[in-house]
Amino acid sequence: MTVDFQPQLEQLHRPMTEAIKDLVRIPSFLVEGGEGYPFGKAVHEALQKAVDIAAGLGFRTWYDGAGYYAWAEIGEGEEMVGVIGHMDVVPPGNPGYWTTPPFEPTERNGKLYGRGAQDDKGPMMAALFAVKALMDAGVSFQRRVRFIFGGDEENHWRGMARYLAREEIPTMGFTPDAEFPLIFAEKHILQVTLAAPNEANAPALDLGTAFNAVPGEALYAGPHQDELVAKLAELGFEFERSDAGVRVLGKAAHASLPEKGVNAIARLAIALDAIGCQAKTIRFLAQTAGMDYRAEAIFGPLEDEVSGKLTFNAGKLTITPDEERLGIDMRIPVTASKEQVVEPLKEAAARFGLSYQEHAWKASLYVPLDHPLVKTLLRVYRQVTGDEDAQPLAIGGGTYARAMPNCVAFGPNFPGSPETAHQADEYVILDELYRAMDIYAAAIYELTR
Repeated sequence: MTVDFQPQLEQLHRPMTEAIKDLVRIPSFLVEGGEGYPFGKAVHEALQKAVDIAAGLGFRTWYDGAGYYAWAEIGEGEEMVGVIGHMDVVPPGNPGYWTTPPFEPTERNGKLYGRGAQDDKGPMMAALFAVKALMDAGVSFQRRVRFIFGGDEENHWRGMARYLAREEIPTMGFTPDAEFPLIFAEKHILQVTLAAPNEANAPALDLGTAFNAVPGEALYAGPHQDELVAKLAELGFEFERSDAGVRVLGKAAHASLPEKGVNAIARLAIALDAIGCQAKTIRFLAQTAGMDYRAEAIFGPLEDEVSGKLTFNAGKLTITPDEERLGIDMRIPVTASKEQVVEPLKEAAARFGLSYQEHAWKASLYVPLDHPLVKTLLRVYRQVTGDEDAQPLAIGGGTYARAMPNCVAFGPNFPGSPETAHQADEYVILDELYRAMDIYAAAIYELTR
């Protein structure tokens, strides 16, 4: 690189931070069909805010106001570099676990707190303002750069599906929604519901916020609470008791990293099963996977050398007077087949009287290490940071990179940095985000030569 755009980057640190705050203030979690928009009015507002910010920076923008996706573009040429991210977030969970309200962005000790600060509003603004720095430095883009803002990444990717059906596909690109130095492999993602009629008169439950989030708590307000409390204590499972019921405690985490969390729904199921609860979903979870996030009792030791082991997360459990429904998220090794998971799970579910319903499927991503995009991004990361030790990663997370050909996940988290996405008190370390801006500016400069 011969162009010095560091002064322009530094001048944009504060404007970028304020743009993130504007986005975080919008509670853009999924509300199906809310106020006439497919994913809710707040998702629409976040997409509109993203294009307003981009237009103010000098980008060409497009948004039809329908609530699915939007884009912002700069540069000329037939080929296009895509930067793909999302403006939706997961629900905040129990506000009581947040030090400050989840949608009131707050700076403390060099960190910016708020839902979406790390996933994915903050990183998308870091990349957007990085390109603005290039523009201010007088860089000419020999390929177009298009930022694609999706509205349904945390659930079914319907916004991106609509984009793919209607719009131009980038020649290559990245999503700033994971870790540095880059992600070259992402496991298959399979989300399913196991369901059955409530024939055991099981008590009502409505637990968990999303398939892809390890539940950090599970409230039980049904009968036999004294027995439940005694069993939880015997098992060593943490809980709180109040007039509202028994709140089993775990630790929230992203479903792609279940080892970083403790599944409160699984804890509750194990205890309820032990005191004689006959709900099919409870018995299934307690007697098969339990607390084993590999679920080897169902699948055996399923793994590969590229991406590691299968993971299993019981993210949602609902019991009504009529029905039981258990929502499960699985991350499957890239070289494994879908059938290797579906058939054993169907067989295990059938033993407990549960039917199998597929909720979502996303095939794996695998971009070889010798691919030009991988080589360029890795070279840029090493040049900017001086880190020659970090190696490309394979992960269980699912990013928008797998939606596009020749696309990988690229930052913003540095090796060893805390992963706070989907957790209470989600935050981003501002100095690290500014450093990510440096990397994104250099990367987009190289990709547009």
